[in-house]
Amino acid sequence: MMNLPVALSIATSDSGCGAGVQADLLTFAACQTYGITAFAALTAQNPNGVSAIHELPPEFLVNQLNQLAEYYPIQAAKTGMLFSAPLIEATADFIRKKQLKVVVDPVMVATSGARLLQDNAISCLKEQLLPLATVITPNLDEAAVLLGYRPHTADEMRQAAQELTARFGAATLLKGGHLPGNALLDILHLPDGGQHEILAQRIPAVDTHGSGCTLSAAIAAHLARGLSLPSAVRAGHAYLKNGLQNPLHVAGKAFIRH
Repeated sequence: MMNLPVALSIATSDSGCGAGVQADLLTFAACQTYGITAFAALTAQNPNGVSAIHELPPEFLVNQLNQLAEYYPIQAAKTGMLFSAPLIEATADFIRKKQLKVVVDPVMVATSGARLLQDNAISCLKEQLLPLATVITPNLDEAAVLLGYRPHTADEMRQAAQELTARFGAATLLKGGHLPGNALLDILHLPDGGQHEILAQRIPAVDTHGSGCTLSAAIAAHLARGLSLPSAVRAGHAYLKNGLQNPLHVAGKAFIRH
């Protein structure tokens, strides 16, 4: 009998189940890992928007994490929306103590445009959590917050990925889905200077709400299964691509299939 590897999601609930902890759990299961969760906040949302966010006490997040670590052998983790500086600090402290492989998705703004990270939490994210990451997975808007400028071309993306890795000491997967056009480019820059490019074609008519959560969770799942980071990133991309190409149809819209 083989034990399933364990992957941990430290993130926020999406009541519409398209993103957040719910998408992470679906992804973990589909990628043959056992998913466990620690909630940072709750949201009232659907794919069209977020109407309310309820922050959980940092002490409660710590209690969740300690209970999980007491029982489960956690092979890898991912972080999603953490909302506030105290929640980021609690998360960073846990990751530092446990020395976990962790995928940090620096969630700041929802696809719908809702702000998901408090302004005073950005410096905490930069100083405490990003330097602990195995890989960070910003989109172009998040890269703009982290760097102070937004890449607009493939060459600017290559430079930005290199700068992010140099600044935070973590591998960077810079996602180019917000550039115009049907050709998509993501760039993985490694701390040793290696750079990998992943090309894809935009898939029309599919709601991409939760695509960032899904990708980061898939990468974490494959890290938990023992893949190298470049292999885990490519496997995560393949998982997301398949989910977009073969969507679920719910409430008249096409959603990522897990």
